[in-house]
Amino acid sequence: MESGKNPAELHVPVLLKEVLLHLRPGPGGRYLDGTLGLGGHTRAILEAAGPGAQVLGLDRDAQALELARERLAAHGDAVQFALCRFSRLEEPLAELGWDALDGALIDIGVSSMQLDDPARGFSFMEDGPLDMRMGLADGLAPASAIVNGASLERLKMIIGRFGEEPQGGRIARAIVDARQRTPIRTTRELATIVENAYPAKLRATARNHPATRTFQALRMEVNRELDELQEFLDRILPFLKPGARVAVISFHSLEDRIVKRAFKREASGCLCPPEQMVCICGHVPQLRIVTPKPLVATDDEIAANPRARSAKLRVAEKLAPGGGARP
Repeated sequence: MESGKNPAELHVPVLLKEVLLHLRPGPGGRYLDGTLGLGGHTRAILEAAGPGAQVLGLDRDAQALELARERLAAHGDAVQFALCRFSRLEEPLAELGWDALDGALIDIGVSSMQLDDPARGFSFMEDGPLDMRMGLADGLAPASAIVNGASLERLKMIIGRFGEEPQGGRIARAIVDARQRTPIRTTRELATIVENAYPAKLRATARNHPATRTFQALRMEVNRELDELQEFLDRILPFLKPGARVAVISFHSLEDRIVKRAFKREASGCLCPPEQMVCICGHVPQLRIVTPKPLVATDDEIAANPRARSAKLRVAEKLAPGGGARP
């Protein structure tokens, strides 16, 4: 984000053309944007859908929600807002009296607005408190609580699994050693500890700052991002009309794997283990996979919006009872 610019003016929704093509918004439809952010996807959905369409926008970040209200004010009652994690979609839907959706979208991960605010503690590019919480109303502990309180083994697990960091053990030990001298409070302090824990040869040849994966891992742990995603996927299906589509944009291989596995499960018939000769599970397919392979950004989009480089979009369609899709 450029200094001094309104974040709403700089907001570029990722994979927008692909989302609209596969979500297929239409007149009078009701849609869920579970990660409203600054409202870029929601605005495009409403404009593509035409008369009578409505979107319920959720966000756990109160600051982003208020900016989205301002940005989407011209759409009036066509947009409803709720300060809410997308895994808790039932509550705002019930408040509106919406029992069925024509489509749902989530674009998961951290936003540019959050990354660029040093006070939020997501980035080490500028010094700030070691926080990383996407929503203060969630009641979750900041990153500093994990960095200064988690056991060596837990730190190794977090950094190794969520960050996919080969140096996770060395970094975890360096964090534990440093915090025994004095608590680690700021992003720069942590970044320096991680950088110094890296072997000199790897530091010299690394494409990104050595702390990049560790910060990603801590952010995912602080906000319980993988749990949030799984809960959403478990809860969204009953709200989708036959023919409605659910679209998920992810930025991490673990996230994409969860989406792929969830879609595959609900698109399958029998879920019994291979050794079970006769099906006893009675599972009925609820989804049709629209994107067998994830859609990714074009070179032109990546050039215009580098954040799109790691974005992956998967889409599935709700089947009618009996396994049929909408004509």
